[in-house]
Amino acid sequence: MKHGLPRNIVFALVFGCALAGVGPAAAAEGPKKQGTGAEVAAGDKELNAFVKAYVEYHKIRLSYGAALENTKDPKEKKRIEQEANSKVKRVLDTHGLTPERYNRILASLNNNEELRKKVLKQVEKERQKS
Repeated sequence: MKHGLPRNIVFALVFGCALAGVGPAAAAEGPKKQGTGAEVAAGDKELNAFVKAYVEYHKIRLSYGAALENTKDPKEKKRIEQEANSKVKRVLDTHGLTPERYNRILASLNNNEELRKKVLKQVEKERQKS
């Protein structure tokens, strides 16, 4: 059974959205629009899944990002993208998230300073575990 997005788009969506922002730099930018958390309506269980997927995603990004940037050969670039996409999809599946849901949570965090701070603390704790 296929999910709606091609595999190379999964990595691009998650990779692009994550670059947009939840991290120490985004938190340091200053206040953004305050939200209530209703944009996501994510419970603690789903936020915990997001945090774990976020940390694992960044490990994948670190291990594949430089290779993608440094590769000039289109076939090799495609192979690297496919391998990274596969890993990202597995991470999301493992944590019960779709790329769309992951991106909606991420967007909500970027619009809700209070929720973003809460999740950043969880991200730091999760990074210390791994």
